[in-house]
Amino acid sequence: MTRRPPEPGQAGAPLLLIAAGGTGGHMFPAQALAEHMLGLGWRVKLSTDERGARYAGAFPKGVTVEEVPSATFARGGLMARLKVPFRILGGVFKAARAMRADRPAAVVGFGGYPSIPALAAARLLGLPRGLHEQNGVLGRVNRAFARRVDFVACGTWPTALPEGVIGHHTGNPVRSAILARAGAPYIPPGPYPMSLLVFGGSQGARIISDMVPAAVAALPADIRRHLRVAHQARPEDAERVAAIYAGAGIPAEIAPFFTDMAERLADAQLVICRAGASSIADLTVVGRPAILIPFAAAAADHQTANARPLAEARAAVVLPEPDLDSATLSRHIASILNDPDEALRMALAALAQGTPDATERLATLVLALQDP
Repeated sequence: MTRRPPEPGQAGAPLLLIAAGGTGGHMFPAQALAEHMLGLGWRVKLSTDERGARYAGAFPKGVTVEEVPSATFARGGLMARLKVPFRILGGVFKAARAMRADRPAAVVGFGGYPSIPALAAARLLGLPRGLHEQNGVLGRVNRAFARRVDFVACGTWPTALPEGVIGHHTGNPVRSAILARAGAPYIPPGPYPMSLLVFGGSQGARIISDMVPAAVAALPADIRRHLRVAHQARPEDAERVAAIYAGAGIPAEIAPFFTDMAERLADAQLVICRAGASSIADLTVVGRPAILIPFAAAAADHQTANARPLAEARAAVVLPEPDLDSATLSRHIASILNDPDEALRMALAALAQGTPDATERLATLVLALQDP
């Protein structure tokens, strides 16, 4: 007999504690899992630090956000670094107290230093726990906990794992808004209004704002007259970015963050972005041709690893950041927008790389952690 799952928040509903850091790369897949588990009748809490909580606004209202102190050695001066172990220890104690008061059925970490306290507390208390790694190379926190969890789910395949650790290929979960546009029909470029979507991850990217507007302004007139641009830029870059587009006579919308990314992806003839794991997951679930510019300073060059499957499938053009210039970028934009057959082939190739059931795959691993 199939039992009806309890309503979210109902007494007796199992609790999932999600531990995640403060960038979109960590928070978007965490949000997708939260949405799914709430739908299954689970209660869901998000454990993060003060910075991470600022990125939690898009989580469903049913998710409780618990702020715990954490820190990283990668920021601040000597005094700040000396305080790091004490802040993390304080976070572990706070997380452990919360877990004793409301015991999670499962704890899942998505990386980032704000996930350290919850994962460490879960290990101390012997709670079922797992990790989800978005990139093709484990981040520092996930690498530290990889041998101390019940499963490691991999968003990019293959993922480089420590010896003895077995990975489960789930793909990267995407938010429900993106999933709703999965496989949306693609309109190839042509002599009619075309949309170019430009973004650099949840925190923007200076080099993209430096290079893309000039590259677009240098496009042939027969492309420019049909083009409109949506460009995600940092607030300090917005005015100069807008000025370049305006000078080229190209309608452009500039914003630090787009809340309607699903619609913009579905409308785009071409996307230019970083190669963050969540960005690639969104691209491949919707199915859009892209020019990817991996972040050169990413740890272990993981964005290049993320982009490799799309490059090999000829679903995207990958331009290494050190070799990037506006003239080269302009040539690639023109090549795609002038060839509707190739653009359509790229869109279909991107779609073939997607894993629209990634959330369900990850949820299956979480459900398997429940006490018998």
